[in-house]
Amino acid sequence: MPSQRFLPCRQHPEFPFPVNGYGAVRSFLITLNLIPIIMKYVTVPINHVALVFKKQQLVQVLTTGDYWIGFGKTVEIFDMSTPFLPGQELNILLQNPELAALLDVVEMTDNEIALLYKDGNFRQVLSAGKFAFWKGATVYSTIKADLNALYVDERIDKNLIEKGALNPYVRIFRVEAFEQGILLVNGAMVRTLESGNYYFWKNSDTVAVSKTDMRQMSVDVNGQEVLTKDKAQLRINFSMQYRVADLVKAVVDNKDFDKQLYIQMQMVLREIVGKLSFDELMENKDRIAEQALAGATEKARQLGVELAGIGVKDIILPGDIRDIMNQVLVAEKRAQANVIMRREETASTRSLLNTAKLMEENAMLFKLKEMEYVEKIAEKINSITVSGGSQVVDQLKQLFVQR
Repeated sequence: MPSQRFLPCRQHPEFPFPVNGYGAVRSFLITLNLIPIIMKYVTVPINHVALVFKKQQLVQVLTTGDYWIGFGKTVEIFDMSTPFLPGQELNILLQNPELAALLDVVEMTDNEIALLYKDGNFRQVLSAGKFAFWKGATVYSTIKADLNALYVDERIDKNLIEKGALNPYVRIFRVEAFEQGILLVNGAMVRTLESGNYYFWKNSDTVAVSKTDMRQMSVDVNGQEVLTKDKAQLRINFSMQYRVADLVKAVVDNKDFDKQLYIQMQMVLREIVGKLSFDELMENKDRIAEQALAGATEKARQLGVELAGIGVKDIILPGDIRDIMNQVLVAEKRAQANVIMRREETASTRSLLNTAKLMEENAMLFKLKEMEYVEKIAEKINSITVSGGSQVVDQLKQLFVQR
């Protein structure tokens, strides 16, 4: 029978005979070829741990090296660079002090999670349960978080939230640069929020953020039908500019403050127009905006709003009143035109009178005026045909030559 050569091995606790010498018992077993039947040779690599089980009970923990394992035992080898995930109950295995000394144990309750880092790099999120990690060349660390808390701990990397790793556990609210918000927890106001991102744990609490735009805004109020003091029906279009000055008043103390502001502006406008007759309204329409701004400022302040300005865009008259106003306007313009024509005619007559007086007093001026008119007549005539002999020439001569 061929001889078998065995590598040097550690002494096995359940095999009292030396395995590195040439004892009588070893020689006898080799002769009978029984060593491969009753023992098993195991090599545990570097950075690995082997667990030896007998009848599903942990009996031995083996670190790096070569071992002979007795009959009826099984071996499981674990890589120390990965988390410890045994097939048996972890709590039972940890009762072995030798194994417990090689492991770091992390335990989370139902209201906790943990962020697992391997050599400083995020690996995964651990939920409720007990987890074990090998103490070795690979360094595992965890950051635990209480889900019953309201805010996400500052230790939690916000980049993990933005990338989605913590989406099942975190609520995100974003307040833009031009906004402010109110934080409501279980229906109660907690605080005001400036612009930024806010992270809250998902738990039994109801969390809501009510936001509003803090910029100056403009609203058009169109087609408001109002009655004047003398029962003339008009439609007025106007606009207002406002901004939120008190966030708590606008959002918490008042519901739909912008709708309330819209209604209050309508009421203020109706009140002002209702005190004016139609003629007074048309004469003082530029003052309506000033009166509306003065009357609505305090009411807007109660809504947490600051009014920046109010402007009347147009006043629309009914068809029959518009026709009457057009007739009045035409009559006024005609009267103005007649006045201007009379004024010009009077001035022209006065000028002619003055000219006649001057010509009466000065014969040379009269003659120059005659020559001016003859010149104007000559400009309109291309040719002159003279008939009648010397009599006509003498007449022309008399016109141009002074006697």
